[in-house]
This record gives sequence, C-alpha cells and structure tokens, in this order.
Amino acid sequence: MARKVKKGSNREIRVSADVAAQTAQQSSGGSKLDGRSFLYVGGRDCQVAHLRQIASSFGAELIHHDGGLREAVSRIDTVLPSVDCVFCPIDCISHDACLRVKTGCKKFGKAFIPLRNGSKSSLERALQTMNERDNSR
Repeated sequence: MARKVKKGSNREIRVSADVAAQTAQQSSGGSKLDGRSFLYVGGRDCQVAHLRQIASSFGAELIHHDGGLREAVSRIDTVLPSVDCVFCPIDCISHDACLRVKTGCKKFGKAFIPLRNGSKSSLERALQTMNERDNSR
C-alpha cells in the first residue's frame, strides 16, 4: 500500500505505508531495539544492505554471515557471543550452517528466530514483532 506525496513542481514520490509508519513510530518514542545487535545467517548477498537499513530503522545493528558460501561456517561461533539473537531465512541457508547456528544459540543462550524466507519484509515483520513485544513490557 503506497500513498503519493507531492514535492516541488508536480513531481510525485511514492512513499510506502510501512516507511510512514516507521517514521511515526520513531518520532513517537523510538524503538525498544535501540542498541541491540542481530546476526543474520544466510540469505541473498544482494539484499544485505537493505536488511541492514531495515535493522537500523529500528535502532539495531545487523551483522551478516553468508552461511558458508565464502565465509567459514566456524566464524559463526566467534560472532554469536556478541549478538542478542540470530535470524535464519530457512530457504536460503545450508543445513550445516543452520545446525551450527541452532547449536551455538543453545550454547550461548541466544534467541534463534527462523524466518520463513529471505525477503526483506520477512525480517521487517520479525523486528516489528520483537519491538511490539518489548514495548508491551
């Protein structure tokens, strides 16, 4: 759902409703995810910058690991202690990387959040849910 916003000489810019909602949320008190860091394992390399931008709109930092394509899977173990939770898109991750993440999350007491897919909206929904849950406390 998008709305049109006029700017300048009859030029129109499309602003998505979710961006408008995020802006309103940030101006009305911020996010409970401020300062938290998340590990995102797997997914599509072309979306990493977008995923980081989504996380930063909630005040959080997103650390990405490609799930073993170019980076060693063992690097996951070194990053896990420093993050608050881990996101894994189950359609874009190797079985080995997913197993390593699940095992590491249990070992270090971190939340493991599987995402239905590697889309940007999937991460955004998960962060929004976490933020709403934290705001209700």
